[in-house]
Amino acid sequence: MATTDVLLHPVRMRIVQALFDSDPLTTAQLRDRLSDIAPATMYRHIAVLVEAEVLEVVRERRVRGAVERSYRVRAGRLEIDDDVRAAMTEDDHRQAFTAFAASLMSDFDRYLAQEGADPVRDGVVYRQAATWLTDEEFAELTREVEAAVLSRAGRGRGDGRRRRLISFVVVPDAYRETG
Repeated sequence: MATTDVLLHPVRMRIVQALFDSDPLTTAQLRDRLSDIAPATMYRHIAVLVEAEVLEVVRERRVRGAVERSYRVRAGRLEIDDDVRAAMTEDDHRQAFTAFAASLMSDFDRYLAQEGADPVRDGVVYRQAATWLTDEEFAELTREVEAAVLSRAGRGRGDGRRRRLISFVVVPDAYRETG
């Protein structure tokens, strides 16, 4: 199965996102976080992610006669490289973006369903801005944003930190200046 096929499935994307920058989680803990996913579906998609080496088993222990496994995302296994993206069809890109957008909507719905959710207090942000940039300026902006986010990743729990999901989407505007 191709990496895009593995990563761009909506359920698998949500499982991977639940494990982003997280302590290893068991299937039971993943089911608690993603309670709308049926257990059999969860197990099936975790198996696909393990087989594709996107997830790795970091711990096994016996619990009432069964083996409980803890999973984490394998470093470097989440990027879809430029060559693969270039080979994707228009429909592949549409499907990938739809899975990504559906995942964002699910994350937001789960957040709002929490007791006491307060978007203003909790710093929820969703904004859009238009910029006029050359390809070089755009590449520089992308590197800066990525560096800013990655420099803060991996800090772990404690010290009043709250896990926050940061998503980045860039879509060229259909408008093109002609003169």
